[in-house]
Amino acid sequence: MNKQVLLAERPIGLPSESTWIHQIAKIPSLSNGEILIKNQYISLDPAMRGWIRDGKSYIDPVDIGAIMRAGTVGEVIETNNHPKFKVGDFICGWGGVQQYTVTNGDGFHIIDPTKAALKSYLGIIGMPGMTAYFGILKVAELKEGDIVLVSGAAGAVGSLVGQIAKIKGCRVVGIAGGKAKCDYLINDLGFDAAIDYKNDNIYSGLKAHCPKGIDIFFDNVGGAILDGALTKLRMNARVVICGAISQYNTTTKLKGPSNYLSLLVNRASMKGMVVFDYKQYYPKAIADYMKWTKAGLIKSKEDTYEGIENFNKTFLRLFSGDKIGKLILKVND
Repeated sequence: MNKQVLLAERPIGLPSESTWIHQIAKIPSLSNGEILIKNQYISLDPAMRGWIRDGKSYIDPVDIGAIMRAGTVGEVIETNNHPKFKVGDFICGWGGVQQYTVTNGDGFHIIDPTKAALKSYLGIIGMPGMTAYFGILKVAELKEGDIVLVSGAAGAVGSLVGQIAKIKGCRVVGIAGGKAKCDYLINDLGFDAAIDYKNDNIYSGLKAHCPKGIDIFFDNVGGAILDGALTKLRMNARVVICGAISQYNTTTKLKGPSNYLSLLVNRASMKGMVVFDYKQYYPKAIADYMKWTKAGLIKSKEDTYEGIENFNKTFLRLFSGDKIGKLILKVND
């Protein structure tokens, strides 16, 4: 039997238990060319909140009554004449929020648990890692000596963005919520400074830690933090819009930046990014991460919780900030 989480309704504000349908379904027999995957870990990402909104985006919304979309890693435990996958293969793909996935294999790829921990394929060498890598190196056009400001800096993407910038010889300031996260950025990840947005004034923090302004703002948060960062842009600065987690559950009109004229004054640019645009270059990013990790230049953290029945409670940690690094749900041993 297969425990699954389906989308019951499109939430207004924070998702609640009524947003989801928890069901136990019989695993069907495999058709020719299909495989059965026993999912071990499910990736929980801020982007998932956007996927359940009914509106135009870079990807179609999850349909009402459909299994909730999510990245997964798991083991192939049965096949029916599949040309690519065999029993015992570990694979990564879009398995959804369920314990088992039946699929023809489209969108899945084999991973090697001897080269990296399974959870890493949902984090540093998964979608968050690819987002950080291409967001800071390609979209932001990072250069040695840049002053880099990162919001959501203790999260799966932001923590890697800051470390890549340090590897490339930049000054890095992170914005995060709470002393523990700020200490983590400085003491564990090597950031030069951190601003605690929950306890410090953003503008005072920016004045203290970015007195010369910023060349790059990598934004995962949006809202007031984006507005504050725009006041510190240097000439030809680059702003990367990766996410806007502060706005995802708002029940009122989205808050856009009122300080956008700073882009004009400083001949700066603001550009959005979606990681899927760089899919063909993923192997290069993975190779670099493997090299940096082996050399001790970069660290990653997976914050893991257990039980598919705890999906919503765990998912909400993305928005409460009650986690550090990559958020993962374990659904099978």
